[in-house]
Amino acid sequence: MTKETHFTAPTRFVEENGIRYAYRRFGSERGTPLVFLQHFRGGLDNWDPRVTDGLAQGRPVILFNNAGVASSSGETPETVDAMGDHVAAFVNASELSQVDVLGFSLGGYVAQSLVMRHSNLVRRLVLAGTGPRDGEPRMNPRVSEVAGNPVPVCEEFLFLFFSPSEAGQAAGRAFWERRHQRKDADTPSSVQTMKAQQAALMEWIRPRGERYADLKTIKQPTLVVNGNSDIMVPTINSFTLSQHIPNSQLIVYPDSGHGALFQYPALFVAHTQLFLDT
Repeated sequence: MTKETHFTAPTRFVEENGIRYAYRRFGSERGTPLVFLQHFRGGLDNWDPRVTDGLAQGRPVILFNNAGVASSSGETPETVDAMGDHVAAFVNASELSQVDVLGFSLGGYVAQSLVMRHSNLVRRLVLAGTGPRDGEPRMNPRVSEVAGNPVPVCEEFLFLFFSPSEAGQAAGRAFWERRHQRKDADTPSSVQTMKAQQAALMEWIRPRGERYADLKTIKQPTLVVNGNSDIMVPTINSFTLSQHIPNSQLIVYPDSGHGALFQYPALFVAHTQLFLDT
């Protein structure tokens, strides 16, 4: 077991095709590495240390910045498929024969593309707060307005990620405090990244072929997780994933939204560990 944790693991870089990918690796040296793919504009420091350190007990954990995101070089591409190809390039450059993947929100879209286009690289898949291509759209117009603000603030984050209940908001504030405890914070994502990711999100919601047919090609065991009231990627999309991915299971947490994995970190870690170790 290495001594590094979410707060102390140094930012490292690996280069492939002219791109320097930023990542942090910590946890056990044994087991299949678990690669974390982040949400819209998120970087290395936007994860919950209770989730990352919890899952690092028993496996290597790798937090990853895709091309152009935060401290990684290059430009962020404007399609989810191109983002998935960058993940494959990073895995190959890191000389990892196979990985498990945890994709959250936009990262869940990227994880789906990765496993469809580079199936041999992925052993198991965890999809949190995400949905399929051409899934059901969000209904609250305020979501897009708030999510597109240049610098997210705590109150906006609580609105987007956590339930409006007293318990949900308290859990959100606790998470917000945890995620800001690292002293050497990662570089913020650029305006170019925000615009490119917005373009990729728009491309993802457009139909392409028979609706949901591509999900049937995912053969890896898949865990789908969400809150019961996700206003960012409506929860019905998680049900759709679980219905069309052949070897999948669904967990929906109560009184929670997009950031359910951060609202119930201990429960999410326990469920994910059980799934990955089975």
